[in-house]
Amino acid sequence: QVQLVESGGGLVQAGGSLRLSCAGSGGSYVMGWFRQAPGKEREFVARIVRTSSSTRYADSVKGRFTISKDNAKNTVDLQMNSLKPEDTAVYYCAAGFIITTMASEYDYWGQGTQVTVSS
Repeated sequence: QVQLVESGGGLVQAGGSLRLSCAGSGGSYVMGWFRQAPGKEREFVARIVRTSSSTRYADSVKGRFTISKDNAKNTVDLQMNSLKPEDTAVYYCAAGFIITTMASEYDYWGQGTQVTVSS
């Protein structure tokens, strides 16, 4: 049973920074971060390929968020800078075997961590 555990969420003022971390990978090929705001669908944020470090970002976070990995520690981090109130959501870590931005293609999910950005 693969377990993904997120940490690092919290409350921050607009313009501030937070760093999320996800422990565990299940031997997956791709790790992703998604988020879900109240009343909205889960949306793609960023993904990284564990073997090549190839990354992709949603347009809404490009230039502000950075996804990184540490294969030795089996962790994937999401550094979030210049946070905006619209970044408020529950953030989920996901692991899969297909390079994609589609949530439905990821096989394993963490429990989520709340990020709240105040204006």
